[in-house]
Amino acid sequence: MRYQISGKQIDIGEALQTHVKTELSDVVQKYAERPTDANVIFSRSASEYACEATIHLSTGLTANARAQAHEIYAAFEKCADKLEKQLRRYKRRLKDHHKDRSEPVELFGASSYILASEEVGEDAEPDSLQPIIVAEMETKIPSLSVGEAVMQMELAGAPVLVFRNEAKQGLNVVYRREDGNIGWIDP
Repeated sequence: MRYQISGKQIDIGEALQTHVKTELSDVVQKYAERPTDANVIFSRSASEYACEATIHLSTGLTANARAQAHEIYAAFEKCADKLEKQLRRYKRRLKDHHKDRSEPVELFGASSYILASEEVGEDAEPDSLQPIIVAEMETKIPSLSVGEAVMQMELAGAPVLVFRNEAKQGLNVVYRREDGNIGWIDP
C-alpha cells in the first residue's frame, strides 16, 4: 500500500510517519482485502491538531475520516478509530458486493466546476445569467451498481454521489434525502 503523509503548515517527523504507517496497515489489513493507497493530512487550527485520512480500496471504494485533538498523536488515533469503525461496519457488505467482481471499478474522467455564489438582494436582478467559474478540476466517475454507489456514498459521508450504472450504462445519482432515506435518480 502506498502512503502519503503530509502536514499543512506543520512539520511531520519520521516517528509520526512510522506510527501512522504501522497503525493504518494494521487497521486496513484487518478489515479490507486490497488497499491501494492512503492519504493522511495533519493540520493545526488554534490549539488543536486535525487529522484527515482517506483510504482507497482496489474495489473502488473510499473511506474517509477526520478527527481533532489537542495532541497530534491523539488526533490520529481518533481518526484511525473512525476509519476502523467504518471498515468494520462495511466489511460484510464489501465482501457481499465484491465477491463476484474480478476487476477493479472502472473510473471515467469528468470536469468539476466550482461556481461563485452571488450575493444579490431580494429585489435586485443579477447582472448576468452566466455563473462565474471560481475553479475547474478533474474528477473521476466510478462505474458501480446502485448498491455499491449507496455504500460508497455512506463510506465517504457524502450527501450525493454521481456514478455510471453498470446495468444500464447511464449516469445515475444517489443522494441522502432530508427524511434520512436514500434517493436514486435514473434518467
